[in-house]
Amino acid sequence: MSLKRVYTLAGMVLAAIILIVVLLTSWYTVDESEQALVLTFGDAGEPVVEPGLHFKMPWPVQSVEVLSKETFSLQFGYEEKDGKIKDFPKETKMITGDEYIVLADLVVQWKITDPEAYLFNSDKPKEILYDATSSSLRSIIGSSLIDDALTSGKAEIEADVRDLLTELIDDYDIGISILAVKLQDVELPNAEVRSAFTAVTDARETMNTKINEAKKYRNQRTNEAKGEKDAIISRAKGDKIARVEQARGDVAVFDKLYNEYKSNPEITRKRLVLETLENVLPDAEIYIMKDSGETLKYFPIRQMENQNPPAKQEGSDENE
Repeated sequence: MSLKRVYTLAGMVLAAIILIVVLLTSWYTVDESEQALVLTFGDAGEPVVEPGLHFKMPWPVQSVEVLSKETFSLQFGYEEKDGKIKDFPKETKMITGDEYIVLADLVVQWKITDPEAYLFNSDKPKEILYDATSSSLRSIIGSSLIDDALTSGKAEIEADVRDLLTELIDDYDIGISILAVKLQDVELPNAEVRSAFTAVTDARETMNTKINEAKKYRNQRTNEAKGEKDAIISRAKGDKIARVEQARGDVAVFDKLYNEYKSNPEITRKRLVLETLENVLPDAEIYIMKDSGETLKYFPIRQMENQNPPAKQEGSDENE
């Protein structure tokens, strides 16, 4: 075989290899849960987030880095794998603001929002995130009281850790965004301390329950007293109106009597005297006196008043 033919054959093989490389490296696919970053001689362009088949310059002119758009979870202080949980107590042990030792672990949800910064601003962005999480949690726990960390202050601690961690990640500029921070467990380091703290917590809850019951009873009695007060005021107003109306009626009666008295003073005076005597002495017998002062024969007026008039007999009208 001649040397020329060898060179020709080698050139053809090289050309075939180059063609295969060009064909294999001139296109790439992006899934719906992915994002791509095209590098032109190492210089990053705009991220590609549209799913589907995309074309580019062949390697080594352009290369592609494909990253996920999904949400990741960072487990701090423990590791869950194959349904089993492995704790790391040395990482989760920290001191509260009132100098108590607690074990605290949490989950951080994060995602890649700047592929270029994630790829080139740090060698190990996940380790930076883990260290920043540890620093943020220890800082917030270190400024919190033991009661808050173990009971009602967890939500506030979570919010403070999220804010501090977000600030640190923004300063590091590693292309990561913090979505949520969730405390998993905050507990005391041994059983004796946990038992004593549980007793204190139960006593505090009992105290709060008694206080709430006392407030409820106070509110109930206060409402009842207000109701009684309103009822008394309402009755007083009713009595006032009744007495005013009665007084007006008495005045109207007096005015009427006064007008009659002006017209017939003697008759009115005698009638008033007789009505007064009837009211004062309702059971007294009535006698008719002469002008000379002598008593006439007894006339049973009271008995006649009390008797019913006799019923008429049938046919009396015809006889009359």
